Amino acid sequence: MAFKRQIIYYKDHYLNYYTGLPLKLQEKFDWILKLISANQYVPGQYFKHITGTDGLFEIRVDFGSDAYRVFSFFDEGNLVILINGFMKKTEKTPKKYILLAEKLKKEYFDEK
Repeated sequence: MAFKRQIIYYKDHYLNYYTGLPLKLQEKFDWILKLISANQYVPGQYFKHITGTDGLFEIRVDFGSDAYRVFSFFDEGNLVILINGFMKKTEKTPKKYILLAEKLKKEYFDEK
């Protein structure tokens, strides 16, 4: 299978979040990350640009009645960088999570 995108983690932000999740939820995250890496077109229910941001995307995992999100962004074309995650409890994404994601994205590019 030819991969369309490469996915990496920035520091340990994503991994710290991921390892705290139940195994079945981790498996769903793994499945969606494979979907994102292997397919040119990824349905918006799994991977979506966050309106009002400069290139932030959210990986969207619904599990039971809960919604989980992980922020990401692109570098050098098809390189997807995973950063912070959270459990979504409101309709609108809380601003504090977006601000943290923007800070981590800036940090990533500043360190390059």
